[in-house]
Amino acid sequence: MPSSKPRILIARRIFPEVVQRLSQHFEVQANDDDVQWNAQQLAAQLQDKDGVLTTGGQRIDAPLLAACPRLKIVANMAVGYNNFDVPAMTAAGVQGTNTPDVLTETTADFGFALLMATARRMTESEHYLRAGLWKNWSYDMFAGSEVHGSTLGILGMGRIGQGIARRGAHGFGMRVIYHNRSRLAAELEAECRASYVDKDQLLAEADHLVLVLPYTPESHHAIGAAELARMKPTATLINIARGGIVDDAALAQALAERRIAAAGLDVFESEPAVHPGLLQVPNVVLTPHIASATVPTRLAMANLAADNLIAFFTQGWALTPVNTPASTKFE
Repeated sequence: MPSSKPRILIARRIFPEVVQRLSQHFEVQANDDDVQWNAQQLAAQLQDKDGVLTTGGQRIDAPLLAACPRLKIVANMAVGYNNFDVPAMTAAGVQGTNTPDVLTETTADFGFALLMATARRMTESEHYLRAGLWKNWSYDMFAGSEVHGSTLGILGMGRIGQGIARRGAHGFGMRVIYHNRSRLAAELEAECRASYVDKDQLLAEADHLVLVLPYTPESHHAIGAAELARMKPTATLINIARGGIVDDAALAQALAERRIAAAGLDVFESEPAVHPGLLQVPNVVLTPHIASATVPTRLAMANLAADNLIAFFTQGWALTPVNTPASTKFE
């Protein structure tokens, strides 16, 4: 007798306990081999599925939706959802969800750690030590940028940006300036000890510029050659947002020519591929998109994605929706 449970796909390998939990509610196909399917392969896997748990690397667009008419919900295990064509999903009656809030503090921790590693040239000096080049002490050996008391600039002042601002202002006595699509309420600015400035002032005055804005067509290459030219030659640039916000080719050239001091990058335009110019310069710290990577946080993200699927199919609504279809295929 066929199962009456909805059928879902888990598009990448996740925590076994979350798979087991979902199996209590759904007929689950789990990608335990962690295969990275291309668009055609993903569509083939979704032909008979009512829902899917994605991890941010699976593109959900109009061609895929047209090929998968049974699909009702896509639950992203990420706060960002630039892998979603939201208008196409809304038009197709497909619910999209993400996992906000649960990764805020962990990601802010990592952003500040990446800032410090970049400012203090930790990766560059470790490579020097491992290569056996350290023979004696020198007063200017890997002398980096000051963090305490410097000016922290934040582009994008959502929850994670606010977390980074609090760490800088309260923990390191930094002057915090920010630019955002809309200014924060006065009480939030006071809590973060942050001052609103326009983008040009942010670029000109920041000693350490942290990018925490969502990726949209409007934010594509928000930091390009022109913006890098406005920054101080002693400044550092930190990107924990999304690849594509920075023009990686322009950044690699600016780093090679020492037009800014250094960069710390957790995200890249064509990840997992990295622009070759970024691999050739010493003044950059590179990490493989791990800003939210602690076990408790990643488990919380997986569970929230699972909660969205369960709530949608049992109660008819999602906990953290990113769109509002006029009607869904579930109704």
